[in-house]
Amino acid sequence: MAGLFKPARHGGASLTLDPVEVSILRNLSVQMLELLGPGDEPEEDEDPLARLFAEGPSKAPEDPALARLFPDAYGEDEEDAAELSAEFRRFTENDLRDRKREDALAVVRSLDAADADRKGRSQVQLDKDGCTHWLGALNDLRLTLGSRLEVSDDPDEAEGMYRLSDDDPRKPLVMAYLWLGGLQETLIEVIAR
Repeated sequence: MAGLFKPARHGGASLTLDPVEVSILRNLSVQMLELLGPGDEPEEDEDPLARLFAEGPSKAPEDPALARLFPDAYGEDEEDAAELSAEFRRFTENDLRDRKREDALAVVRSLDAADADRKGRSQVQLDKDGCTHWLGALNDLRLTLGSRLEVSDDPDEAEGMYRLSDDDPRKPLVMAYLWLGGLQETLIEVIAR
């Protein structure tokens, strides 16, 4: 896997991916959409302000990956942390889920729209908005994989990820996690220019 972001001539970013990389990114993005669940489609005559102030869930998700994507807003050290986090979650989680869905869907759409060359490599071209969506999606994918792999801040444990044997069942996820990190890092570098 060699696809990393580069600055595009028109601004934005470009990325060349082989068919396997396209398949991995598309598959992970579709799985993210499934994990996030379906969004509510606004009804034709629905008041936009009512939708804006619709209340969402007040409890943290039980799935560790979703709990990582939608963490409590207040730490346990705060007085009334559970109550404050529940209140914050009720008014923010639905919008945050919608944005995460939009980001993952933007990745799928741009992969589907990418032109392939004779060797089957796809050229993804992103404008400023596309870069923002991809950055959000890459972050969400890494957080989800990191949660599934139980990645911690321990440097010794992180170093061990590089030394997994080929027969370790975690190896494909670890490789995807590290590759997504490279994509994320190079996209940030392109955006920062």
